[in-house]
Amino acid sequence: MSRRSFVRRRPFSTLLLILLVVLLGWIWQERVALWAFPDIISAYTAKEYCSCLYVMNNDVEYCHSYVKQWLPISGFTDDAGTKRVTVSGMGRSNSAVWISERQGCRLNP
Repeated sequence: MSRRSFVRRRPFSTLLLILLVVLLGWIWQERVALWAFPDIISAYTAKEYCSCLYVMNNDVEYCHSYVKQWLPISGFTDDAGTKRVTVSGMGRSNSAVWISERQGCRLNP
């Protein structure tokens, strides 16, 4: 009885195992950037919507379509009285507030 190596007996399983190890290595190397990603979605949407509406004076429908992304947001609040936009998405929430015509909108921590 000849004994063949694991690689010859299961080439697809071996390839999947190698790809999994490479993927896990990449995730470990990029863990800081991947951890920050959920904040980017809500921060970008809040800041850009605030700038679109209160700095550029575009209409609401245009600004909603301007900031629309392929990742959905779970909450959106536009307080016209204080010119503050708060957006929640991927478990994180960020706000942007209009400062002045010259300074525009600022992202609040």
